[in-house]
Amino acid sequence: MAGPRQPIDLVLYKGKKHLTKAEIEERKAREVKAKSDAIEPPSYLPKKLKDEFNRIATELKEIGIMSNLDCEALAHFVVAEHQWQKVTKELLKCKEVDEKYMDLLRSQEKIFKMARQAANDLGLTISSRCKLVIPKEEEEKPPSKWEKFMG
Repeated sequence: MAGPRQPIDLVLYKGKKHLTKAEIEERKAREVKAKSDAIEPPSYLPKKLKDEFNRIATELKEIGIMSNLDCEALAHFVVAEHQWQKVTKELLKCKEVDEKYMDLLRSQEKIFKMARQAANDLGLTISSRCKLVIPKEEEEKPPSKWEKFMG
């Protein structure tokens, strides 16, 4: 069974598949590229969360994995992280293990799972970044002796 389709730049970067120039150009022409020219936090985020959104978005854009389509996913992460922090602060204030403590603990666990999933989707965890292979722009190589001979 074949794996998920990979961008042609990634296939070329891995170097495991030999394609003709025509095949490469054809695949590049068919690939969908998401723009990253309008990355802005959603209007429903308060200023503090917009600042956090912009901070993370800047870093993701620098490594080439943030696009306009990822704005909502990043907003969900920022909101979940903020909620987790609020619940954790309340949890740390509890002096005894009672029903309120257990409710906060369950909420914290649910919010953590949401934030963790969003973080994995966006490449915000160490393990998810290790799985990312970002193709680098290839430099123009001088033609080899064989290429010169073949024209």
